[in-house]
Amino acid sequence: MDPIYHYDSVSKALDELNENGFNYDFNKHEDVILKNPDKFEIRHIYRYEGESNPDDEAIVFGIQSKSGKKGVYVSGFAANSNNETTQLLLDITIKARKR
Repeated sequence: MDPIYHYDSVSKALDELNENGFNYDFNKHEDVILKNPDKFEIRHIYRYEGESNPDDEAIVFGIQSKSGKKGVYVSGFAANSNNETTQLLLDITIKARKR
């Protein structure tokens, strides 16, 4: 996994990732990740924390498939917004660190 970058906002993180070729929207196609998690690698992670409101927390994943497709997945990071895809992406990240 590449280094974690610190951006001022989620939109700046998305702009930077887009400039680096991460332009596929995995939020619209999260079923692809859920069906084939072993075909994806997390290349970048950025966690954005709202200054005063926990609902403003988000996590941005820069994802690359083994076939080379690069894109992003954005999820809320508050305790009540954790979903199956976000948890799967975090698990992929943890497995990659253990290698």
